[in-house]
Amino acid sequence: MKIGIVGASGYSGGELIRLLLNHPLFEIEYLAAASQAGNLVAAVHPQLATLGDRSFEETNSTRMNECELIFFALPHGESAKLVADLDSGVKVVDLGADFRLHSSELWEKYYGGTHAGTWTYGLAEIGSQRAAIAGSNRVANPGCYATAIALAAAPALSHGIIDAEDIVVVAASGTTGAGRKASANLLASEIMGSLTSYKFGGVHQHTPEIEETLSKITGGSVKISFTPILAPMPRGILATVTAKLKEPLTTTQAREMYQAAYESEEFVSLLAEPLLPKTAAVLGSNEEFVSLLAEPLLPKTAAVLGSNGVQLQVAVDAHTNRLIVSAAIDNLGKGAASQAIQNANLMVGAAENSGLTSVGVGA
Repeated sequence: MKIGIVGASGYSGGELIRLLLNHPLFEIEYLAAASQAGNLVAAVHPQLATLGDRSFEETNSTRMNECELIFFALPHGESAKLVADLDSGVKVVDLGADFRLHSSELWEKYYGGTHAGTWTYGLAEIGSQRAAIAGSNRVANPGCYATAIALAAAPALSHGIIDAEDIVVVAASGTTGAGRKASANLLASEIMGSLTSYKFGGVHQHTPEIEETLSKITGGSVKISFTPILAPMPRGILATVTAKLKEPLTTTQAREMYQAAYESEEFVSLLAEPLLPKTAAVLGSNEEFVSLLAEPLLPKTAAVLGSNGVQLQVAVDAHTNRLIVSAAIDNLGKGAASQAIQNANLMVGAAENSGLTSVGVGA
């Protein structure tokens, strides 16, 4: 299939190119980047030196309509300007926010401007979305934070074990989440060796997206208190989601719910519980002490780097009667490019994992 990427010079665009070069079905026909038109792809994305003298092209509706499927990897508000020029038969996955929200009021509040409409939401692991994606020509790829947080909270909400209006999230993201546009606060001298919150006080634009996605599970109101953190690393998201339990629950019971929810999902992994040392069997009364020392495997951003994988760990804080879920994704992978390809695979009837892996690069 002939594939086009509009916005190919950005970080997500570069990751799309890298992944599509190894896709068994998709062939890159068109690489558009208005600000870089005429420049070599490898000059912007040095990791793509194998593309040789291939250059970015102007954004052009004629060239877009020569493709069977288009990925929009553009800043928010830009995709909606181009969609009207596309033939109805051209399939589209939009990595921006233009078509994610149902509420025009919330779009105007968090993004400003006119709401362009709503497309099928592309988070396959939630509810009945996989079938909806497969039957759609136009899919809105989820936001990076929204992906991690929704996957972390969904099983608890579907089982009704937490207060849906008392979900607190603190999540850290690498700097590529802010895009490629130059900004003083993203200079290496500003971010290295430092952490800082941003969009503080519940104003991050992914908040309504998360709440809309999760409210489909509960059928009622969902409220998220979300604090994002800028981490001194290029890519990755680590989200900690906590919520008040309606009734006391053990970690084992919570894990069983999450295991059942994701056991058939190739890209979502619930990490193992800690294993006690074999000597614990002969320690008698000290066995409980040993179990307290045994640490669970915890999600790491390095473990999912370059993949479409999601790592989860679940625990119950009995002291405060709160559920705690940790989630790690690559913000350019499952949070953007690889999830977009997962959605495209579903849209064209290909194997969902075509060209993708849940295995990260690691340290």
